[in-house]
Amino acid sequence: MSYQVLARRWRPKTFSELVGQEHVVRALSNALDNDRLHHAYLFTGTRGVGKTTIARILAKSLNCEQGVSAEPCGECSICREVDEGRFVDLIEVDAASKTGVDDTRELLENVPYAPVRGRYKVYLIDEVHMFSGHSFNALLKTLEEPPPHVKFLLATTDPQKVPVTVLSRCLQFSLNRLPIEQIQAQFEHILKEEGIQ
Repeated sequence: MSYQVLARRWRPKTFSELVGQEHVVRALSNALDNDRLHHAYLFTGTRGVGKTTIARILAKSLNCEQGVSAEPCGECSICREVDEGRFVDLIEVDAASKTGVDDTRELLENVPYAPVRGRYKVYLIDEVHMFSGHSFNALLKTLEEPPPHVKFLLATTDPQKVPVTVLSRCLQFSLNRLPIEQIQAQFEHILKEEGIQ
């Protein structure tokens, strides 16, 4: 068995495993269970609060073979592929390294096409505030009239740098820092489960 970094092994795979961010989990769970899905979500907050993790869980919830649900099965091939970072219809982009308009146009080129395996094609754009002005304009055109099979999950540590025109087309969630007590309790839980004293 290969070694896996504790941070990766203990990264939450379901909303119920998340520590903190109850307000976000509640809102997303209600949206998923009541089929009130938005086409674009923006997760904001400082580094390490769970923006990307929540986006991945949402992508899994949208595409689970058992149906759209706030509680994906975690067992089907799609759930496993999302967890392993190899699900073909979850396109993850680090905007910090793909800031140019050509990169954005290339990314959005495949938006009109149906998902290969999933219910939705999910674009997860991390650090979206790093996009150039032209990149935001290219993204905006797609956000204005997205196909029904596409969801955009944007994450940023600096929402002030995201144009208002983009912000207005996203359902925004502000993630909070975890209180020290919650962090400590989670550390204690992990250490106990790992048999570390």
